[in-house]
Amino acid sequence: MSENNDQKFVYDFTEGNRDLKDLLGGKGANLAEMTNLGLPVPPGFTITTEACKVYLESGSEPVALRDEVSAHLDALERKMGKKLGQADDPLLVSVRSGAKFSMPGMMDTVLNIGLSDESVEGLARQADNERFAWDSYRRLIQMFGKTVLGVDGEHFEDALDEAKAAKKVTSDTDLDAGDLKKLVEKFKEIVKADTGRDFPQDPREQMDLAIKAVFDSWNGDRAKLYRRQERIPHDLGTAVNVCSMVFGNLGPDSGTGVAFTRDPASGHQGVYGDYLQNAQGEDVVAGIRNTVPLADLESIDKKSYDQLMQIMETLETHYKDLCDIEFTIERGQLWMLQTRVGKRTAGAAFRIATQLVDQGLIDEAEALQRVTGAQLAQLMFPKFDEHAKVEQIGRGIAASPGAAVGKAVFDSYTAVKWSRSGEKVILIRRETNPDDLDGMIAAEGILTSRGGKTSHAAVVARGMGKTCVCGAEELEVDTKRRRMTTASGAVIEEGDVVSIDGSTGKVYLGEVPVVPSPVVEYFEGRMHAGADDADELVQAVHRIMAYADRVRRLRVRANADNAEDASRARRFGAQGIGLCRTEHMFLGERRQYVERLILADTDAERDEALKALLPLQKNDFVELFEAMDGLPVTVRLLDPPLHEFLPDITELSVRVALAESRKEPHENDLRLLQAVHRLHEQNPMLGLRGVRLGLVIPGLFTMQVRAIAEAAAQRIDAKGDPRVEIMIPLVGTVQELEIVREDAEKVIAEVQEETGVELRLALGTMIELPRAAVTAGQIAEAAEFFSFGTNDLTQTVWGFSRDDVEASFFTAYLEKGIFGVSPFETIDKDGVGSLVRSAVQAGRATRPDIKLGVCGEHGGDPESVHFFHEVGLDYVSCSPFRIPVARLEAGRAAAESKGSDSR
Repeated sequence: MSENNDQKFVYDFTEGNRDLKDLLGGKGANLAEMTNLGLPVPPGFTITTEACKVYLESGSEPVALRDEVSAHLDALERKMGKKLGQADDPLLVSVRSGAKFSMPGMMDTVLNIGLSDESVEGLARQADNERFAWDSYRRLIQMFGKTVLGVDGEHFEDALDEAKAAKKVTSDTDLDAGDLKKLVEKFKEIVKADTGRDFPQDPREQMDLAIKAVFDSWNGDRAKLYRRQERIPHDLGTAVNVCSMVFGNLGPDSGTGVAFTRDPASGHQGVYGDYLQNAQGEDVVAGIRNTVPLADLESIDKKSYDQLMQIMETLETHYKDLCDIEFTIERGQLWMLQTRVGKRTAGAAFRIATQLVDQGLIDEAEALQRVTGAQLAQLMFPKFDEHAKVEQIGRGIAASPGAAVGKAVFDSYTAVKWSRSGEKVILIRRETNPDDLDGMIAAEGILTSRGGKTSHAAVVARGMGKTCVCGAEELEVDTKRRRMTTASGAVIEEGDVVSIDGSTGKVYLGEVPVVPSPVVEYFEGRMHAGADDADELVQAVHRIMAYADRVRRLRVRANADNAEDASRARRFGAQGIGLCRTEHMFLGERRQYVERLILADTDAERDEALKALLPLQKNDFVELFEAMDGLPVTVRLLDPPLHEFLPDITELSVRVALAESRKEPHENDLRLLQAVHRLHEQNPMLGLRGVRLGLVIPGLFTMQVRAIAEAAAQRIDAKGDPRVEIMIPLVGTVQELEIVREDAEKVIAEVQEETGVELRLALGTMIELPRAAVTAGQIAEAAEFFSFGTNDLTQTVWGFSRDDVEASFFTAYLEKGIFGVSPFETIDKDGVGSLVRSAVQAGRATRPDIKLGVCGEHGGDPESVHFFHEVGLDYVSCSPFRIPVARLEAGRAAAESKGSDSR
């Protein structure tokens, strides 16, 4: 990025607003917004994300940045009446990161900048509190040493533990000024030994180095991993917020806390948050000391509590959403340090959205944008069986709901290692920190013995949708010995199975059985959206789903191969079947008929085998059409290569060899082995399959078409309403489709004549080859519908064999950032998506009324559904369990595009 000489890189808090998140980051934009609202925000300024981008791209700060920072620092010093780090009365500042999207704990923060050997004495005199001054100084050296100078944080922690042990105390608040002075000297020795330089005494050098460290932390390993996990773009950069310090560690009349305007775990209204007396903000977030509930602040400091409640109401009404607030009380004076729209659990998201509608703060369209398909999918996961016999070993704070079972592990490395070996694990820590992110991602759930609902573990787990229980104080976690001890003295070793309930905070020994989610029971029709409290979540889901169904343009079908799956899909809200794979009808006991077809040496033998398959296929279709009566059913003719219906070549070879050695009859096995060798292909997924089978094996596709047509006629005779679409797979050229279509139309005409029933069966194709996509205009001349097979289209566009590459190198591609997400999970918009888009346009240009859908797994992926809405498909099709997710996202896509149009 080239630097523009007229570009402004620094904004005072009075100059910004919440709409400038791209430029000022979320934290800076919201600090400016609170300042504009007249709330008590310590003065400060924000260095923009644009400055960060210049720094990251060029390796140096923008030329104009230093002068701009100096000008804003001068203005801040005039406003505060003191200078940064001045000896007798120092101005101290914090330097905090603040990207557009919240990345809790993933980037760097440094507090108390401006303290030095000289100014710490002046701070002590001004505050009339020597202990406070030296505590603030040791915090600066500890944070600065770790985040700016790269010193291993364990060195500082060990020194702090030694100081407490020497004093025979357990809390750092029990250390007096003399103890902290000694600790400061020890911390400075650690810095010198580790870096070869003294801790910087110049306050401006401290600030400049901290600003660079925040810029650098954007590309730190944990930040990059978090962005990949949360699909946050890597090119946004972070803003830096320089804010005058206010102190919560001045004594019992001071403190710091985090508050939520509603419970982020449940969505219920009330007083939620944590407060810690005589502490700075990092103590609360890190979970190092256990907090008291926010409600206790009323008895500790009634004036500040009442003011905070009023500000929380102001912010929630202003932002029209759950707000997450950080605050500090300095000797009875309340200061607001941050607000943001708070992360919440899936259940809370649905409850809060409907609550805000009822309160008139948002409309239904906005409520729909406040929830996601990923959150709905979380609500459909099973929960623990409350009637099961369990052994409870502890209880903590229900920080992020869900039912998680796994083997206990006590560090992130082990969590990742065991997870990659297929083990389900629960990560257990005293408290987590940003370096634990790998393990948190790998684990089924997280359990900590310290911290509350606003600790690092809780906030990150909620953001990821992971089950989390925090602050289980009765459980003693010993990470060095890799064990956890319960209040009764029982010991849980690494590898022992534990179960944690993120909805209740309960911790159990062993595996607790799970039962279906009430949300799934609602979709299945076993629970109704009543008004009683037990159904509150179901009712919220019901209301939002009803609105999504009213506004969505995309219809949602199911991938289902039998009547049972079709019936379940219909209960989940499917509006038809987008993919019935007929090859699944050839498995099990019917495999013998396919073997006979493959082994047929004469037309008569082949016809006999097809004749045996016909009634079986027909009965399957009758059941399927009955289950989906009145709704469209797309039946795909046989697609996979024939060798998949034959026994394994190794197994057959052994059978033949054994039979020959024993001189036993083996003629059939020998013929099968010969057929396997004959049908062997180097790459069968690019060989004799799909439409090619129908063209080279006479009678195969016409048998299937006849079975479909006869089943449809039978249903019409029974007063049913079958709406059948026949799909020819793997077409690459219109000539293939024309030949198969002509044969199919002859068969349909014959069945009409034989039954006297008029049939209207649509004939179309699957677009799953790049050539089909680029010649879609020609293919549409012979196709009444297209269904995009995005699984195979992704394979053929990328040159990937899905079964091989996902296990071999996808993990490395994801870790290196080549993929933000697997292209088999979310559609590759630039590559595969561009082919879909052009095929849609070409198909509609040839045949304006052509029906367009998608039946690959992308049909149930939230992000992909938005893309399919945008390019103008008529429907998506997915597995039955994902139908509610697709319905919700189709509604969100419609509401989003409508909102964009209105703007």
